[in-house]
Order: sequence, then C-alpha cells, then structure tokens
Amino acid sequence: MVDVARERFEELVADAIDGIPDELAAYMDNVAVFVEEGGRDGLLGLYTGIPLTQRDGGYAGVLPDRIVIYRQAICARCATEDEVVRQVQVTVVHEIAHHFGIGDRRLHELGWD
Repeated sequence: MVDVARERFEELVADAIDGIPDELAAYMDNVAVFVEEGGRDGLLGLYTGIPLTQRDGGYAGVLPDRIVIYRQAICARCATEDEVVRQVQVTVVHEIAHHFGIGDRRLHELGWD
C-alpha cells in the first residue's frame, strides 16, 4: 500500500481526465467527477447516472451523472505512486466509458479492467 495525499490524488484524477482525447471529451455531457476516501466491495471507482446511449429527447432537468474515484481503495492496491498514477488513469477511463454506455464485458475485451 502507498498513501498518496488527497490533494495529490485529486491532481492525478484531473490529469487523467485531461488525458481524455478532446474528440471524446467534447461528448461528455452532464457528468461530475468526485474523489472519495473509501470504497466498497473492492470498487476503485463508480459511475451512476444515465449513459449517453440511453438518453433520448426527454432527457432534461436531471442531476448530473456521477463518477466517483476511491482514493483509499486505489492506494491500497498499489505499492508505488507510479502504480497509483496508472491505476487512476485506468479507473477514470473505465468510469468514463460507462458514461458513454460501454459495459464491463466490452471494457474487458479492450483491456481496460
């Protein structure tokens, strides 16, 4: 386990989001990303909301989708800060993929698990 300070961890999450290609980031809509301390059931991140592929003309006036990245769960899985950096990148991509409607099976096929 490595302990990355919350402020540094938030920077890593911001860097991972900034690493999303502009062509894809432009399609992200009504989604907020948060860092939380704990996790549950071994989760490193969690997406909740209505994926872009399920939105229709009636989609309006809803709260933003929510992506949570769990600091302690990721730090517990990693031995170095470099491993944390990589795991944050993978987790952010994984949760953003859910926002785009990409499921776990497809993410696994693409190597993002």
